[in-house]
Amino acid sequence: MRNPAPIPEHGWFTGVIILLAALLAVYAQSRLALTRGLAGVQVDFLPVLMVYTALTAGPLTIAMLAVCAGLWFDSLSANPLGLSILPLLAVGLLIYRKHSVILRREWVAQMVLGLGASVAVPAMAVLLLLALGEVSEANWSLLGQLLFLGISGAALTPLCFMFLDRVRQAFEAAPAPGLGFRPEREIKRGPFPSC
Repeated sequence: MRNPAPIPEHGWFTGVIILLAALLAVYAQSRLALTRGLAGVQVDFLPVLMVYTALTAGPLTIAMLAVCAGLWFDSLSANPLGLSILPLLAVGLLIYRKHSVILRREWVAQMVLGLGASVAVPAMAVLLLLALGEVSEANWSLLGQLLFLGISGAALTPLCFMFLDRVRQAFEAAPAPGLGFRPEREIKRGPFPSC
């Protein structure tokens, strides 16, 4: 098995930006009922943010986002506390495992990952609810809701990448230039010119 390409180190500030975005996303999901009346389900921003985190940061940030955002989301919803952690963590680590072969900058890849994550996270949450006995059965309207969540997640993922990359670039310092070998500073050695 070949080792994945290392993710460039973005520092602690990337984690802070991601956690602030998660806090705002959870608050927006709980307060804004934009699509709840039309589709019967609220747009879920957390899988989109997990895709961004898995392709931008390391496993520690992925776990931190899954735990914090999962607990924040569950505390404001009817889910049992901690239910959302496992689906978010599973999706994040699965994407992170294959991050070396994913075209991070391509919007089509972002949309496909957003669609998959936005369907997988709620589907795993429903399976966990069924396993815990919190929900007695799942009906056919669940498929329509998952379709809506997938389409909305696919549309939001490239926007999330553009926005958070710009925020990161605006607040993070540029890397210092390397002090290593520079070819223009090479000393030419050879025979001395004769006088």
